[in-house]
Amino acid sequence: MGLSLLERIKNALGLDNIENALGPASADVLKYAIIVLAGVVVLWIAWRVMRRRKQPAAPLPPDLKVNVGTLGNHGPPEGPPVLEFYNLPVRLAAIVLAPVGRVRELPPDDQLPPLIDAILPGLDKVAALHEPLIRRWPSQVSARGFAHLFFSNSRLPGPGGKGTPWSSVAGIFKVHGQPVMAGLVFRAAQPNSFGQTIVDSEDKWLGCLRVKWS
Repeated sequence: MGLSLLERIKNALGLDNIENALGPASADVLKYAIIVLAGVVVLWIAWRVMRRRKQPAAPLPPDLKVNVGTLGNHGPPEGPPVLEFYNLPVRLAAIVLAPVGRVRELPPDDQLPPLIDAILPGLDKVAALHEPLIRRWPSQVSARGFAHLFFSNSRLPGPGGKGTPWSSVAGIFKVHGQPVMAGLVFRAAQPNSFGQTIVDSEDKWLGCLRVKWS
């Protein structure tokens, strides 16, 4: 089979006439040089194939979408606790959490309640009652950048939720001095004009949210 391959290479390269012109010794050298060259080509092709197989597939981009249409059309459940958004009772329908920085990560699921409580005292108890959708996002850089990304990926009906029962808020809070981003989606019992709110400092959550126990 080696001679057959050799003959094919010779024919393809038109080396028959060269061999005839060379002496027997030079023709043997040429023959072995062709064999070595063919072996190098085969090894190079095999190496390229194996390299392609070993390269990991590119990771899929994270799915940031929060489909508000799947979050249910019911208003807030009976409390306590009762969550109010600008004094209007609402249901906590979704929570998006994201770390800040390139190396930080969110805690595991069983440690999320203290993180949610850090947004607003008692919000973890609200989440336990309302059972919102909870999504993890990749690390973020700025509060306003996160807020706009959150609003674009959790689109509310109407013009940003205004004139509908839906509203949302997004911004930054801190846990043990470390910044974290949060985006919340609410549904009230009736349409309202609150729409979307950006919280650009951790002390402003108390200006729009409140947990009532009676």
